[in-house]
Amino acid sequence: MSDRLPGFSTLAVHAGAQPDPTTGARATPIYQTTSFVFNDADHAASLFGLQAFGNIYTRIGNPTNAVLEERVAALEGGTAALAVASGHAAQVVVLQQLLQPGDEFIAARKLYGGSINQFTHAFKSFGWNVVWADPDDIASFERAVTPRTKVIFIESIANPAGSITDIEAISSVARKAGVPLIVDNTLASPYLIRPIDHGADIVVHSLTKFLGGHGNSLGGIIVDAGTFDWSTGGKYPMLSEPRPEYHGIRLQETFGNFAFAIACRVLGLRDLGPALSPFNAFMILTGIETLPLRMQKHCDNAKAVAEFLAGHPAVASVNYAGLASDKYNQLARKYAPRGAGAVFTFSLKGGYDAGVNLVSKLQLFSHLANVGDTRSLVIHPASTTHSQLDDAAKVKSGAGPDVVRLSIGIEDKEDLIADLEQALSA
Repeated sequence: MSDRLPGFSTLAVHAGAQPDPTTGARATPIYQTTSFVFNDADHAASLFGLQAFGNIYTRIGNPTNAVLEERVAALEGGTAALAVASGHAAQVVVLQQLLQPGDEFIAARKLYGGSINQFTHAFKSFGWNVVWADPDDIASFERAVTPRTKVIFIESIANPAGSITDIEAISSVARKAGVPLIVDNTLASPYLIRPIDHGADIVVHSLTKFLGGHGNSLGGIIVDAGTFDWSTGGKYPMLSEPRPEYHGIRLQETFGNFAFAIACRVLGLRDLGPALSPFNAFMILTGIETLPLRMQKHCDNAKAVAEFLAGHPAVASVNYAGLASDKYNQLARKYAPRGAGAVFTFSLKGGYDAGVNLVSKLQLFSHLANVGDTRSLVIHPASTTHSQLDDAAKVKSGAGPDVVRLSIGIEDKEDLIADLEQALSA
């Protein structure tokens, strides 16, 4: 191939992969093994001491997973990546490298309900304290910064409302505070938005969603942008201080612009253990090959469905950034010109009961707690994914009692609209 940089679709098919050197297999094999044989004692010692790269044990790394990691890093424009068992696992592993007991992190209030729950409750047992900010009010992030702040966390496209976050503006706040910006890019995928291009230092995904795309495999991934200096001010000792378990290595000093990805692997994944199975890595790799085709179809269908709902007499409002009338449309044009994503919400005039009833009447849409499938999906967040929140918090997160969330698949848009029409009429 020439020296030209491969395009996105080419990377989605080829990045990280080569024909198997032993068998010539074109598809990446599933290396379904727990362990890997060392060449000799010196080779084993060099691997365990981080003096050489290679495979030791699938909990720490695996050749199938490595192809997935390299591919997503290439698509996101990062220096390295680490695949883990789920999106939630990715968030735990990332923050374990950055936070000590008593530290704070700022998070956008508009997040997936499971992340809100994880940040509010589960992370308290680690001594990590979340401070909430409003992504529609950039100054709220500035006001939330304290000497204990170590991280800012946002979603590029917020779940469930599908609102677009101003990544560059919040990145400026993070730079001023001297802390990294983490962006959950699950709903956008790198096909629509590449947060690193807009100032993100770390990107996380639930691979379960659009990257895998078929609703059949759990996974998560962490992408290191290679843009943050972890030695500044001694804020991040896991990366800047000597690691006793590795004979005093300083990860920032030794590994440079992919030190964070290394830390997540050798300090986080090694000890916490949320390893991704090679089979799931294989399934997600297969899904990524068609990501550009699927995402464009998702977005085109979503816009058509949103336009239909916006004109229906039973619908009070539609929250979809792809509509010209939507408050986030200008941000969508800036950050996601190919499309505003496939997940959005709408409110029904009949309130809570109407939302629950609509879900039960739909036939083509599947009622389940997931997004990013080839199939179209529906859920009533207030009674499910966001049910742990009080009413005020539900409204602030975009999951009020009258709200229904759709994840639009790749079926024929006419069939999706017909299903919604019959359910709304019923």
